[in-house]
Amino acid sequence: MRLLWTIAAAVSLVIGTPASSPAQNHGSIDGFGGLTLGHLSPARDFSSTLDFGGRVAVNLVPEVQAIGEFGRLGNVLPPFTDLLSSLTPLDIRASALYGEGGVRFLVAPRSTVTPYVEATAGLARLRFRLGGLGTSADRAANLLLGFAGTTEPVAGVGGGIIVRGGPVVLDLGYRYKQIMGNNFVQSTLGLGQHLRSNQVRVGVGVRF
Repeated sequence: MRLLWTIAAAVSLVIGTPASSPAQNHGSIDGFGGLTLGHLSPARDFSSTLDFGGRVAVNLVPEVQAIGEFGRLGNVLPPFTDLLSSLTPLDIRASALYGEGGVRFLVAPRSTVTPYVEATAGLARLRFRLGGLGTSADRAANLLLGFAGTTEPVAGVGGGIIVRGGPVVLDLGYRYKQIMGNNFVQSTLGLGQHLRSNQVRVGVGVRF
């Protein structure tokens, strides 16, 4: 509830700020935080569901922006893997650092509030961790998994609402990202499913 009040206050503040002319702005830069959905199992601490990063958007035409994004996905395991992990002593984790580029389409580019959709593609560096085997076994397993952390293609789609007031921009949205690689470790930990992330996020930044 406190988070909802904070978001509502931020939206009110941005809407209440006089908007500048779209012609005077070339894009925006912002930082964001997100929460991975569907992974709040007993085997996981809350921090493993947190995502964060930064993004830059450059206007190509009023309705279209080129975007670049980098960040961290706290959990890319399928929910079923998390469920099984919660029923055993094992603590299985997979996170990723990623960088992407893509395009965003604005529904109402000259309005203070505009819905949008976007599509991105890039690369993700995977990191695997395993716990619950005992101290020595955990160390040995994670040493081996360190060599399994490959760089794989990643693609994403999403949408949301952008609120703009003066130099400030607020982004409330949803993202789905899927890692396309399918090596042995990914297939084993993902139980044959692609590693992926469903997230809700909030971004705050400035226009330039």
